Parts: sequence; C-alpha cells; structure tokens
Amino acid sequence: MAQATRANLRDRLRELYFGAGPAGRKFRYGLIVFDLVTLAIFIIASVAREQWWLLPLDALLGSLLTLELAARVYADRNRREALINFSTLADLIVIASLFLALFIDNLGFLRVVRSLRLLRSFQLLRDLRAVSPWFRRNEDVLQRSLNLGVFIFVITSIVYVTQNDFNPSIASYVDALYFTITTLTTTGFGDITLIGPGGRILAVIIMVVGVGLFLRLLQAVFRPYKVRHECPDCALQVHDIDAVHCKHCGRVLFIKNEGEV
Repeated sequence: MAQATRANLRDRLRELYFGAGPAGRKFRYGLIVFDLVTLAIFIIASVAREQWWLLPLDALLGSLLTLELAARVYADRNRREALINFSTLADLIVIASLFLALFIDNLGFLRVVRSLRLLRSFQLLRDLRAVSPWFRRNEDVLQRSLNLGVFIFVITSIVYVTQNDFNPSIASYVDALYFTITTLTTTGFGDITLIGPGGRILAVIIMVVGVGLFLRLLQAVFRPYKVRHECPDCALQVHDIDAVHCKHCGRVLFIKNEGEV
C-alpha cells in the first residue's frame, strides 16, 4: 500500500514537472513566478537590512526551496543526474545561503545564482512554443533579452553586496544598478566609484569582461529578426525572415511566414 502511494505520488510529481498536460504547464508557470518572487525578496532584503523579519523569512524561503528541490529530484527518472545538474547545484547554493544567514552575515551574494535558473528553463520554453504563436515568432529576441536582464542583475547584485557595507556611494540597489549600467555602457560619469582593492579589481573585471559580454548580448537583442527553418541540405536552422536561399549552401528555401519583413 505504501509502495503504491509512493508510486502514485512520483507519477503525479513527474506529470507536474515534466508532463505536457494543462496541469503541468500551469504548475511550471507557477514555478517561474516563484523564481521571480525569490529574486524580488533578495532585492527587498538588500534594502531592508537589520529588520527582525528577515531571518524568519530566510528560513521560510529556504524550507520552501528545499521542498521544491526534493520534489523535483524525486520526480526525475534519473535522480543521480538530477542531483548534479546545474539548476540543482544553484538551488543548493541558495538554500545554504538562506540557512547559513542565521549564523553568518553577508551571504546574500550567493542568492544571485537563483537568477541563473531563468536562463535555461527548457520545460517552460517547450510549453510556450506549444501554446503561443507570438512566442514562437519572437523566441530568439525574448531569450536574448532574458539573458541580458539576468546578466545585468547578477553584476548589479555582486556590486551591491561587496560595496554596500563600507561604500557610501552604494547605499541602495538602485545605486549599484546605476554604476553597473554606466560602466557596461562605457558612459562612466564618475559620480559613483568602487573603493578598496577588491572594489577596484571588481571594476576592472566589469570593464574588461563585462563590457564585452554586455555589448554582445545587446547586439544579439537588436540584430535583424531571424526565423528558425532547417535547411534540408546543410541543416542550417536560422535564416533571415525574407530569405529565399540558404546563406550556407544556396538551397532554395520555402519559409512559411505571414508577410512580415
């Protein structure tokens, strides 16, 4: 009886996490909302420091993330692989930062890794492709925009948690965002600077590495619109929306469209 109950529970969880039915889709949409809420809580916690309710909130959020992670691994057909994949490791780091906050201060920077789960939510992408023609048409631009947003969020969070304690110029998350954007866009007004050896090293890393990645992501968002259509000869999958021939092999293409240019 107990074995049958466990099997039914596993099947139900597997349908919610990996199934193609309406219930599974709604559940995964809810998980994305939950991910966004955890990121919002991180930003709120970075502003409302020293508040009595932060530690109970960390414990509650850590417990919810632990339950969600346990259910996801339990539902997976290959549990060993599920335990070592990227999203699981990211969640374990976040859970550790939440519970260790009860004993060790300033671990908030570890929570930014939660945002990385938004980069590659394959199940959600599959769901949106199935139900939304608009998403299928704009998938590449939306994915690139998400990559850009998460990249800016991670850099801003690192700047905030490493400078807020002793840098009067970084008094809020908005200040860190302002510094990050001006640095990544090479505007550099100079009214906010990072202090200390660690701050200067971080600024150098942002300027040398971050600017290059930022410009590539920005270019990817605003590059001319492309469509996905596999060439029968060379298998090239991305083409201009008005392409008549494959740029790689010259094969005549028959790309379905609605007259867009």
